[in-house]
Amino acid sequence: MLDRLQAVEDRYEKLNELLMDPNVVNDPKKLREYSKEQSGLQETVEVYRECKEVTEQLEDAKQMLEDKLDADMREMVKDEVDELTEQKDQLEEKLKVLLIPKDPNDDKNVIMEVRGAAGGEEAALFASDLYRMYSRYAEAQGWKTEVMEASPTGTGGYKEIIFMINGEGAYSRMKFENGAHRVQRVPETESGGRIHTSTATVAVLPEAEEVEVEVHDKDIRVDTFASSGPGGQSVNTTMSAVRLTHVPTGIVVSCQDEKSQIKNKDKAMKVLRARIYDKFQQEAQAEYDQNRKMAVGTGDRSERIRTYNFPQNRVTDHRIGLTIQKLDQILEGKLDEVIEALIHEDHAERLKAADQA
Repeated sequence: MLDRLQAVEDRYEKLNELLMDPNVVNDPKKLREYSKEQSGLQETVEVYRECKEVTEQLEDAKQMLEDKLDADMREMVKDEVDELTEQKDQLEEKLKVLLIPKDPNDDKNVIMEVRGAAGGEEAALFASDLYRMYSRYAEAQGWKTEVMEASPTGTGGYKEIIFMINGEGAYSRMKFENGAHRVQRVPETESGGRIHTSTATVAVLPEAEEVEVEVHDKDIRVDTFASSGPGGQSVNTTMSAVRLTHVPTGIVVSCQDEKSQIKNKDKAMKVLRARIYDKFQQEAQAEYDQNRKMAVGTGDRSERIRTYNFPQNRVTDHRIGLTIQKLDQILEGKLDEVIEALIHEDHAERLKAADQA
């Protein structure tokens, strides 16, 4: 581990030199690339340097114990050794986590797609609840939410809603929401008081930049049409809605949320680029999963990941066996307890995989 940490520190110092090089300063692409790499290494280097400093202090304190000291001084030095030993152990554990290969998408914005699945109108209402939950969570994090496309139902639900969350590290925290979410509750339309089970699916896509996904104009078919509201009600008589079809992959994206055709096309292109990028990632993930299956993953969207039980005010995440009796709070966007547990489990699995490699 020490060799890897020293290599990280050496690279960090090299990047400092490169970022002062006039050739790099005058090259926006290289400047952005090196700045991002340096930023990604900064915390590891800072913790490594702190760990080295604490280790030196610990060695000095242990050396003092070999000298002739009076009883009070010896007791004080022993306390310092204990304190520094604990501090060193904590820093070393933190460094192990920091050395886990970082998901290159973690710092990106996300595009989330929530769809009502099994359960008809109740599933659409649940999709609306999930969208509200994620919006509240994003707001609490200081992130911005922007609806890209929505298909509302007449009772306040969504057949589908696609939205972007803009914020630093959004993907690193939202990626574990990928999968099928199940709700158990008594629908408002149920006169007999029977509990129904419905599902909604959530897809979490990292926003893809143009440099990451090369989408050629010749590969995209653009169709325009008049947007409409629930039940076919006309909302806009102009041809402002846009449908983009990426011919090589067959991926189709529609957007009619804006009154401007240009704005709708820009939104649709963001979603299209993210879906193409995600398709390539899913294919790579499937190949990876054949060799190693993580307890917490973001690959299989058909997997039932979580159950929301209203009668018992209970949320259960099936991947890690976590059960919390705070459904009402979680639906208000207080997701940190669940997300932190998932991140912790993911780190543990990655550390285990690194040790076995």
